[in-house]
Amino acid sequence: MNRHQRSEYYLTDEGTIYQPDAGAGHRQPSTWEELRHFRFSRLVPQEGPDPAGGTVDTSLAERLAAAMVPRGQDEQPDSAIPAGYTYLGQFVDHDLTMDVTDRTLGERVTVEQLMQGRSPALDLDSLYGFGPGHPDSAACYEPDGMRLRTGRTAGVGDLSEFDGFDLARVRGSSEPLIPDPRNDENLAVAQIHLALVRFHNRIVDDLVSQGTPSALLFDKARERVVLHYQWVLRHDYLPRIVDPAILDEVFTHGRQIFEVPIDPYGNGSRYATAVPGRLPTMPIEFSIAAFRIGHSMVRDGYEWNSVFNQDGTPATLDRLFTFSGTGGELNGDNRLPSNWIPDWRRLFDLAGDGEAGPAFAPPAGGLNRAKRIDTLLGRFLGQLPPGTFGGGLADGIPARIQRNLAFRNLVRADMVRLASGQQAARFMQQYTKLSPLSARDVLDGERGADLSGLSGDDRSRIADHTPLWFYVLREAEINGGVLTGVGGRIVAEVMHRAMEGSRHSIVRRPGWKPDLLSPRGRFTMAHLLLHAFDHDPVLLNRVQ
Repeated sequence: MNRHQRSEYYLTDEGTIYQPDAGAGHRQPSTWEELRHFRFSRLVPQEGPDPAGGTVDTSLAERLAAAMVPRGQDEQPDSAIPAGYTYLGQFVDHDLTMDVTDRTLGERVTVEQLMQGRSPALDLDSLYGFGPGHPDSAACYEPDGMRLRTGRTAGVGDLSEFDGFDLARVRGSSEPLIPDPRNDENLAVAQIHLALVRFHNRIVDDLVSQGTPSALLFDKARERVVLHYQWVLRHDYLPRIVDPAILDEVFTHGRQIFEVPIDPYGNGSRYATAVPGRLPTMPIEFSIAAFRIGHSMVRDGYEWNSVFNQDGTPATLDRLFTFSGTGGELNGDNRLPSNWIPDWRRLFDLAGDGEAGPAFAPPAGGLNRAKRIDTLLGRFLGQLPPGTFGGGLADGIPARIQRNLAFRNLVRADMVRLASGQQAARFMQQYTKLSPLSARDVLDGERGADLSGLSGDDRSRIADHTPLWFYVLREAEINGGVLTGVGGRIVAEVMHRAMEGSRHSIVRRPGWKPDLLSPRGRFTMAHLLLHAFDHDPVLLNRVQ
């Protein structure tokens, strides 16, 4: 889980905020360091003076995080969202925050890497890398330079090997041959990545059958895949997690708070910085808070396929980490065992959303649902294995709470002086219609984190200066598990800008529609999967 190991952030116009052994520090980077760093930005202006370093007080974060991961039985309700969207969201997050230079600190970096390797745009650079002709990503491609490589699973028991159902891997190793190894940190996101690989290869086959010249084949395929991917996010994924009214306003009338487009008439230029085709920055309010909603959606266990349904035993979340290359070294093997191939019918609604027939429906009760977006996290995320965040534990803080992902999120926000929910709401009210949460909303919520056990001083501090991540989750919790208000606006605007800033963009081509639309005029993640697996129910449920 490399994203949870980030120890410093380069903020445009501010310099580098970093975390030494104790507290947080701030320094101006050298010219070379400035070029190397991923471009984060601050969406909500800071209020008050900027303290010069100092120790981050983690005591309140400890108590709040403990309330967000209760030790009792599972208290978090399911949502109506199929569970696969949790990991589609994680794939999207990695697509937006891929940081090649973060892995090569101290080594020379090419201009090409600076421009493409850190692209906060929805352009699938986590899938394509620098393309088939570049030495850093050539190994991800088949010898024809058109198709992406896949791997073969390892036979187990009565199950044979299956080609095309694992990520390609370095020979004799569990290391994945993909541009961003974070996409193999758990089995669910690895299989989402594999599905996109198969979708690309199927699109290549489609274009070959249509007579597309070989010189144009790869570029045409990539363009088509990126546009269909963005369409799925805009018309399928985002409406499930963000208030549709906010989405429609942003995608119809444009952004109001983030990198507002330059007005050719010179009006409303309060901080208009966005040129549509230019790469955007990545707001820390999105990266550290608003888009960490996926942590709340994670289940502790999944009905993964028929193997894990025979005796009612689910595939636990820790096993999904174990049977991945980056997160668990495939439990000591070099290939994914065949009994861990997912039944896609249980992760996405192929029969309903994909408009497919009865053969694509899951067994009764077999469709996994994501947990509701709220202020609660599952037990596994409250006791992360140290290896998932680099293994390092700070002195002076109980080891148990350091393994709590909620604690790590809250402390990281303090490290960069992230705006509170109330500060973000005040800022956005200048430009949008927004109703901030009341103190009672923040403290009581709707069957979420129970803060009644906290002291009066703690409750007062949280009510007046709510951590932005908690505030966004509480908004969604009160709104039936859908982002609204501050969180909905941040996610909608950043995703809009990330599409606008991509080389291929449905925002800059508003008349474009998928050529794979269903008879009902829809194209969802379920349709993408059906096309990737040749509309074959056996391929979508390989473990019979």
